[in-house]
Amino acid sequence: MSRHCHLCATPPGILLLRAKQWNYQTHRYMVLFITFLAYACYHASRKPTGIVKSVLCPDHKDAMDGWIPFNGHDGPSKLGEIDVAFLACYSIGMYVAGHLGDTLDLRLFLSSGMVGSGIFVALFGMGYFWNVHRFWFYLSMQMIAGMFQATGWPSVVAVIGNWFGKRKRGLIMGVWNAHTSVGNICGSLIAASVLDYGWGWSFVAPGALIVSGGIIVFLFLAPYPEDVGFSSSSSSSSSAAAAVQVGDDKEALVHKTGDGALRQASVDRKGIGLVEACMIPGVIPFALCLFFAKLVAYTFLYWLPFYLTHTEIGGRYISVKSAGNLSALFDVGGIVGGILAGYISDKLNARALTAASFMYAAIPSMLLYQHYGSVSMNANIGLMMVTGLLVNGPYALITTAVSADLGTHSSLRGDSRALATVTAIIDGTGSVGAAVGPLLTGFLSTRGWTEVFIMLVVGAFIAGLLLSRLIIAEIAEINGRPLPTQGNE
Repeated sequence: MSRHCHLCATPPGILLLRAKQWNYQTHRYMVLFITFLAYACYHASRKPTGIVKSVLCPDHKDAMDGWIPFNGHDGPSKLGEIDVAFLACYSIGMYVAGHLGDTLDLRLFLSSGMVGSGIFVALFGMGYFWNVHRFWFYLSMQMIAGMFQATGWPSVVAVIGNWFGKRKRGLIMGVWNAHTSVGNICGSLIAASVLDYGWGWSFVAPGALIVSGGIIVFLFLAPYPEDVGFSSSSSSSSSAAAAVQVGDDKEALVHKTGDGALRQASVDRKGIGLVEACMIPGVIPFALCLFFAKLVAYTFLYWLPFYLTHTEIGGRYISVKSAGNLSALFDVGGIVGGILAGYISDKLNARALTAASFMYAAIPSMLLYQHYGSVSMNANIGLMMVTGLLVNGPYALITTAVSADLGTHSSLRGDSRALATVTAIIDGTGSVGAAVGPLLTGFLSTRGWTEVFIMLVVGAFIAGLLLSRLIIAEIAEINGRPLPTQGNE
């Protein structure tokens, strides 16, 4: 995209603010803030479909209610198909985006992905204003939006991996990964707040938000320390490995460079192939684990508001708007879960053990939520937040700290860029699960919610089981007998 242009590497907003004089730490905070903002926007723009489900397909099937083509008896199935179309395209796009992210200028790649996402999310909502009742229109808008949304995750994780070292990566990324839940909360609240004006606004408003975020990324994001004149003296060719060394608080190694010397950071790097990335120890087990972890998490993301409007809580049903606002509390629990999982995994130096423990603990939590969530509003809120904590904890840990650990794994010897590719493999595989969960829920929910919860429990159990070999290796290493199978060095 900008291989030939060395000056493209420094973002125009930073040049404008004369921010190249900032110290290394200030730039790191700036990068944390902008990537947090960017991915919160991505998640906020995914939330509207979950919020408007009950408007498009109301429970009381009056011919005048709902929105054709979703208000028939096959409405929930059609909504499930739209979710799976989005997530399937997101998943396929993720593998492509990961490789491109390691090859192209990350700032331009991320900002163009955000603007594209915003346009097609808004176009879905324009179906309301244009009075569109064709299923293929809504399906195709979601599919194209899914392709654009795939640009986000590999890019932001690669940027964070370039700026932050491994020592406190679990905690830093746990806090930073709150963007997923913050985005979901903002998306829920924005979509629910404008719902009274027509469901189309629930898509147009988050679409406008992510376009604005894309402009901020274009102006201010520096994907590499070298883009703003920093380097590690131990490795001036630098890759993620150099960023790890710099990040481990060895800031004495960091020095300013002349303007042209290392400006190629964003533009002249060698990527790694998908097959090579799969060979990195730990990538495949974590990718498969995330398949089931995201199956569970995304079923809640897309179907929780719908479930809440169709379930008695304390003897009464709640409105679509209330359900949208209430479902945001699941993500409040998710924020705590991500931070807690990151902190625990740093302390124990055991990513797999932490992730599996959370997944196993989520099983009784989901069963309790199913059986006792309807007793009262307080019981529903409490159990929902605990479930959110346990479900989102491992999902947050695997998609952030684990991906960054493996993308800068010692087997790479710092000679290639693998961060975005590894992130894409892990999250791309997870996104297939994220597509399967809501699709199955669309069909199973028509037969009652018990079968949906059985699916979630089985998914959580398998997710924990898949990490068994890595857990054994981690426990052995903690006890002082490191094994070669350890993928999380």
